[in-house]
Parts: sequence; C-alpha cells; structure tokens
Amino acid sequence: MKKLFVFPLALILLLPLALGTATAAALPDTVCVTDTVAANTGADVADALQALIDANPNRTIYFPDGEYLVSHSLCTPADPSKSVDLQLANYAVVKATDDFAGGAVICLGGKDPYNTTWQAGSNYGLTGGVIDGNMIADGVSIDSGRETKVQNTAIKHTVVGLRIAYGANSGSSDADIRDINIIGNSAADSVGMLIEGFDNTFTNIRIGYVQTGVIMRSAGNSLTNIHPLYQIDWDKYQGSCGFVEESGNNLYTYCYSDQFQTAFKIVGNGRSVYDNCFAYWWSGEGGSCTGFQVEGDQFNATVTNTRIDFRGDTDNTVYDGPLMGSGVFDRLLIDEGRINANRDYRAFTKTSPLFQLKELFNRLKAFFYYLKALFGAAKA
Repeated sequence: MKKLFVFPLALILLLPLALGTATAAALPDTVCVTDTVAANTGADVADALQALIDANPNRTIYFPDGEYLVSHSLCTPADPSKSVDLQLANYAVVKATDDFAGGAVICLGGKDPYNTTWQAGSNYGLTGGVIDGNMIADGVSIDSGRETKVQNTAIKHTVVGLRIAYGANSGSSDADIRDINIIGNSAADSVGMLIEGFDNTFTNIRIGYVQTGVIMRSAGNSLTNIHPLYQIDWDKYQGSCGFVEESGNNLYTYCYSDQFQTAFKIVGNGRSVYDNCFAYWWSGEGGSCTGFQVEGDQFNATVTNTRIDFRGDTDNTVYDGPLMGSGVFDRLLIDEGRINANRDYRAFTKTSPLFQLKELFNRLKAFFYYLKALFGAAKA
C-alpha cells in the first residue's frame, strides 16, 4: 500500500502568500514616480514629471498616494515608440498650481502626434487617481493618437473636465472613457465633456457643478449611463443644458439630464438616437424647463422609451423646435398634466396625422426610387 503524503498545515497556509509574491514579481516592471520625484512638497514638480515621462518610453508610470503640483500640462507622447501609461493610486492627486500656464493638467497624446492602432504602444492612457484643475485649468485632454483610455479617474475643479480633440485618423480618435467622475468649477462657461473627435465610447460618467454637461461636436460616439447634474448658482441657470448635440449620428443610452434648464439640445439637423434616457427637475428655482430643444430647420432624431419628469410649478415643454423633419418620439413617458407651454412634440408621435402624412410621403418617395432603379436596370 502506498504511503499518503500530507502537506504540513503551515505550508498550506503559506502557499497562497508565496504564490502571490511570485505573481507580483512576474508582473511587468513599473516606474515609481516617488523614486525620483517627491510628493507633498508644496513645490512645482511639472518639469521633473515631464522629464520622467520623456525618459521612460513604453513604461507604466505609477504615482503613489500624495499631491503633485504642476504649473503646466503633463504631455504624454502619441508616438507608440515613446508612449507611456499613467497609473495613479486612489489618493494620488495631480493638481494645477495657482499660476498654471493654461490648457489641461494631463494631455494624453499632447506631444509627438501619431496615427496608428497597429503598432504596440498605441493604446496608452490614464487610470485612477485625482486630476485637480484648481478652478482655473482643464482636467484631461486627448490630443492625438488612437485607442486612448481614461478610466476610474476623478477629475475635479475644472473649466472643461474632459476634452477629446479632433482625432488623428481623419477626425477619429477611438478613445474609451469609463467610470469617471467630473466636478467643474461652477463657472458660467464650465463644461463636463467637450468631444470633437469621432468614434469614442463613454460609459458610467457622473458630472456636477457645470453649466453644460456634455457638448458633442462629432459623430459615431456611444454614450451609456452619463449623468450630468446641475448644482451651481441659480443666476447661471438660464441657458444651462445637460447634453448639447452639434453633429448627429450618435447613440445616447440611459443618459440622464438632472435639473438643467434644457435636458437635450440639438443644434442642426442631426439624426442621433436617444434610447431609454431620462430628464428630471427636482427644483422650481430655475423656472422654465425643456426636454428637447432643436436649433435647426428640421427635427430628425429618434427618441424612444424616454422619460421626461417635470414639476408642476414650472413652465414646461417637451419639445421646442421646428415641425418639419423625420424625427420621432416613440413610447415617451410624461405626465401630460405638467406640460403648460406647447405640445408640439405630438407632431412627431406615430399617431399624429402629420407624422402619418410624412410616412406616406417617404413610402411614395421610396417606391419612386424603386421604379426608377427598375426601369434603369431594364434599359441596361
């Protein structure tokens, strides 16, 4: 009979610790900022941090807990052969000084512009920590490169929290932004996110203390669970807006405008989709409230399963804009008794005679094009 070999209890208890040590040792090496640049000194360390970034291409640069003051932007290279990945501990704070030079505290792809997704190193980014604009600076910008990521980061006290510039790939920036919180500086020009590059995804973002939550100037973007909340002085309320759409062909899902005077503003004739979105007003201080405002000559958006929850003591309208266009309000959840301005949105519901007339016209137009193509093929 074979003798059963039994591990000593102490060895069994120590085995997970030993495996954890081995795993940690096998992880890729990182550059620890505080090996060369001290935190919590109260001194400007911008030049030292920029030198550290420039001297460590294709490395992960780790910021331990503590405060790092910077008088100008920290710029990471977009060139994949020089790019770095910034990782901040939960309580690591990169903060603008009182004499900050302008722009964003962190400029991802802010130097050595490049356009590729093929070469390793193209997907650099920023993870964790706190980026503090000190009430005068922008927070984070993505200036060049593609496949940039920003995640699990708090962006505080900024003029513009997150800005994505016109992308390197004919406008496309292909960035992935998720799980971030943005707090503005409460100024009349404060913006949570300003998006100029195309083809980005935004997921789980909360925005507060801004005049405008999101300004979208590009197309091909997907926004899921974005929640801007109006929290600044009521004397700045006029013109405040949760989401401003200046392009079209974007997808808004579970997006929530909270207390802004206008929940969703569409500038132009864009064809974006708003699905399962929500607009809510919890205070009557601001006065008039609008669900959708269109500044163009047509309304072409698709709004489905969206709830617009007005108060009963304010001037409320679901839709303020032209009566022309191919847009639709489908399965809109509202309390009709709280609409006391106009009910023009009904022109874009499927039961509206005007909507049905437009549908008939579109079918006839499609049939005409079909006959034209058919006769064209027969002649050929």
